[in-house]
Amino acid sequence: MSERKKITLPTLFKKVEQGEPIVMLTCYDYPTACFQEDAGIDMILVGDSLGMTMLGYDSTLPVTMEDMIRHAQAVRRGAPNVWLIGDMPYMTYQISSEEAVRNAGRFMAEAGCDAIKLEGGVEMADRIAAIVRAGIPAMGHLGLTPQSASALGGFRLQGKAAAQAKKIVDDAKALEDAGAFAILLEMVPDRLCQIITERAEKCFIISLGSGPNAHGQLLIYHDMFGLYPKFKPRMAKVYGDAGKVIQQGLAQYAREVRARQFPQQENYFGMKDEEYDELLLMLGQS
Repeated sequence: MSERKKITLPTLFKKVEQGEPIVMLTCYDYPTACFQEDAGIDMILVGDSLGMTMLGYDSTLPVTMEDMIRHAQAVRRGAPNVWLIGDMPYMTYQISSEEAVRNAGRFMAEAGCDAIKLEGGVEMADRIAAIVRAGIPAMGHLGLTPQSASALGGFRLQGKAAAQAKKIVDDAKALEDAGAFAILLEMVPDRLCQIITERAEKCFIISLGSGPNAHGQLLIYHDMFGLYPKFKPRMAKVYGDAGKVIQQGLAQYAREVRARQFPQQENYFGMKDEEYDELLLMLGQS
């Protein structure tokens, strides 16, 4: 694993100040975290999207804090130097600020996260403020917020109409004023993302399918490499079809086992003749 300095919040804001885009990915497991650490990724989000990509649910809603903590712990072990963000799962922060702070604290204490992320705008600004007052960096999430997908009419572009776009702008300001260090804009029009980015003063903006004019970009790791078979989002760029390679390898393995072509001698271990003969004597088979 390559040696690199720990990414800190001042490191990230310095990148923003210098006009250097922030590189962010999702991650859910130790081996992938090792790869992302070596690749020099700045920020990793252990997203509640793991409910779909890792656990096979149809949405993020069934994901629990225990799920999130276990996966965040694995990612932290594999990527000790990235800025690691734990995604607050459904109904772990909506009920009260006290509940939000308690669960945010679990990410920090049990998984070694550097920050948390939660969904929602003005209505969740008090949760952000309470978490920040507790000394925990908090990231907001606006636009397509998967935990609210049902209320939003499904997984679709948000902020196309001027009135809805204005609300997202107001929500971003409320989260910034509440103390959010960053805001993720998911699937909003590029010009809306640009407006919010230009207006941000005390936080930075990350784009997920929201255009190039944010302070940084996020992609879902499984979308990048064809590892989620149910669908491929339009906003994702496939950097390598690892899913196809894996599928071909699995099919070849099955064929070779059935044809008795695997294992070959280099794939298993032998025993010295004298030891084998002695074993047969002990078993009364000589």
